[in-house]
Amino acid sequence: MHRKQLKYIDNWLEKENRKPLVIRGARQVGKSTLVRLFAQERGCRLAEVNLERYPQLGPAFEKRNPEYIKDILEALPNMPPLEGDSLLFLDEIQAVPQAIPALRYFFEDMGELPLVSAGSLLEFALSNHQFSMPVGRIEYLHMGPMTFTEFLEALGEAKLCSIIRSFSTGDDIDPVIHQRFLDLLRTYFYVGGMPESVKAYAQHRRLKDVSDVHNSIIETYREDFPKYIGSRNLTRIQNVFNFAARNIGQKVKYSRFSSQDKSATIKKDIELLCMARVLSKVVHSHCNGLPLHADIEETVYKLLFLDVGLMNAICGLGWNNILEIEDTQLVNEGPIAEQFIGQHLQDLLSASPNRELTYWLREGRSSNAEVDYIIALNGRIVPIEIKSGSSGSLKSLHQFAGEKGIDLAVRFDTGLPSVQTVNTKIRKSQRSVSCEYQLLTLPLYLVERLPELVN
Repeated sequence: MHRKQLKYIDNWLEKENRKPLVIRGARQVGKSTLVRLFAQERGCRLAEVNLERYPQLGPAFEKRNPEYIKDILEALPNMPPLEGDSLLFLDEIQAVPQAIPALRYFFEDMGELPLVSAGSLLEFALSNHQFSMPVGRIEYLHMGPMTFTEFLEALGEAKLCSIIRSFSTGDDIDPVIHQRFLDLLRTYFYVGGMPESVKAYAQHRRLKDVSDVHNSIIETYREDFPKYIGSRNLTRIQNVFNFAARNIGQKVKYSRFSSQDKSATIKKDIELLCMARVLSKVVHSHCNGLPLHADIEETVYKLLFLDVGLMNAICGLGWNNILEIEDTQLVNEGPIAEQFIGQHLQDLLSASPNRELTYWLREGRSSNAEVDYIIALNGRIVPIEIKSGSSGSLKSLHQFAGEKGIDLAVRFDTGLPSVQTVNTKIRKSQRSVSCEYQLLTLPLYLVERLPELVN
């Protein structure tokens, strides 16, 4: 599981000037399991403290004296001595907010002790408490659901993983293998990438087990709402949560969420769910240059859910429903493919300063144009469309490439990979102009190879 994150922690541990590592992510994406697995693989003596169980430790961290804090922690039940090959893990750090600024002093005064912390609702702890963040003295690792290749690994499909991870432009994929990928992709659409869901399916291959896990996770999120909505209406934020899952990829119009509540009220509810990392925004950018976030309109955005499996569970889309949908319908009808690509793009950009995804939207009197995602890779702007059919159906992609002078675009669909030169005409400044660019068409399951293929 989470191969990339394990490698990241491994590199972090070897750094000469190592800072405390803070792992951020929604509940149940596997943060704690990741640290335990890493300690086991590296042979570290894990000293784990779940701060939700010890809220009384707040005053000790307030002293900001690592030696004093170390003595207190070593006195906790079943705690090994913090020395030698120890790895200190402060789990659910948001439960004791005083521990967050104390990380600075562990870096400055006890840098030899590897310290990892994790928090599910960390943003709320940061916004509700007045203290100085240890800027420049901590390192962040952002985690989301397991990717498709990590899902394949969990199922023991090592050969298929190697095909994806070694694929290069120009390689052929046998149609039989391609169909196997599409079949497993359908399974991933149902199971999703939450580690507990993947584990349940990998153990017994029973989809009923997965459904039970989904229901449990969704209920956990709903139980979390009172922790961060304060006096806000619980029923309304549950409705926003459900509506967002059913309208992924649609430009947000607050009136569609509720006709009785003010736009500012719904906007705040969405922001709270984004802070909890259950939802995330894909913001419109004019895309006139890099960085893309220098040219965004923050009020124009669409939403992504945390995980495609949870999204489908909330929408009531069962395994039989997904099985009945044809390959092209998986792309063209509904938000499933856009959610799948979106959460994988978030994983690809997890280490970049600007992790928020962007898209392009042009709304006109007679015609609209929209490109599903725009990302920056290797110093170039890359537009991404999720379509099926010939290149002639990609009017928005043509328009974007012609207006912005882009020489490469990407299309994800359910077909075999290909590269072609597109020659077409677009309307620009009231006249018809020629447009030429390279179109890289990839099956959905190759999204994790996108940076290498674009390069």
